[in-house]
Amino acid sequence: MLGYLIDMDGVIYRGRELITGADRFINELIKRRIPFSFLTNNSQRARRDVVTRLRQMGISVGEENVYTCAVATARYLASQKPGGTAFVIGEGGLLTALHRNGFSIVDRDPDYVVVGEGRTFNAEILEAALNMILGGAKLVATNLDPNCPTAGGATRPGCGAIVAMLEAASGVKAFSVGKPSPIMMRDARKLLGLSAEQTVMIGDTMETDILGGVQLGYHTILTLTGGTRRDEVERYAYHPEMIVESIADLDHDALVEGWGMHHATAENTAA
Repeated sequence: MLGYLIDMDGVIYRGRELITGADRFINELIKRRIPFSFLTNNSQRARRDVVTRLRQMGISVGEENVYTCAVATARYLASQKPGGTAFVIGEGGLLTALHRNGFSIVDRDPDYVVVGEGRTFNAEILEAALNMILGGAKLVATNLDPNCPTAGGATRPGCGAIVAMLEAASGVKAFSVGKPSPIMMRDARKLLGLSAEQTVMIGDTMETDILGGVQLGYHTILTLTGGTRRDEVERYAYHPEMIVESIADLDHDALVEGWGMHHATAENTAA
């Protein structure tokens, strides 16, 4: 058996446009009840919002098929400090995930300063966060992506850029939960009930999707519909097992055959 962890932007869609054939591959997984989860380092949208966006593109999935770095961060923090408090730089997806995992959002003396993507932060918010960190709050990043694409095709500063400012000002290093962190990528795999050798990571970014997959012993597939060109792969000390032009080029049965997964079991899912 094989199951899939699948990046979204650059693999399933670019901006507002579905990548041709991506819906066919995903709908085949749904039809055959093959386990998969979308993995995204975007903490802005709640899982329900992501589901609605995908359905508008012709991919009908449930919230259980979506795993965001906001959800990963909230689940991790709840395991560390149940019922904790957080000061948040971020938007609805992160706030919703924290609330659903028992956290309260506060504006003084938080246990954590949690940073996600957002366009509403300003110097006043950064100053407040800085002084909370200096006062003992732990700095947590949903991811360390330095920038991210906008719907219009432009690029804006990402969570990692905001975190870098707070790190420089406070002298405190942030703890990051999103890809390529094993916290997010292992938890997503366990939720699917898969072992490492049964898991395929499909992504378009070497520094997050492929790096995380390689480090955890997953099968890795790089798609060239996003931010990485084929000639750039050789720059890295690690490589994906497979490079394809698009996720639409993948065939589940061929992957099972090629990786000899006919008789694989899930004995190591707790590893």
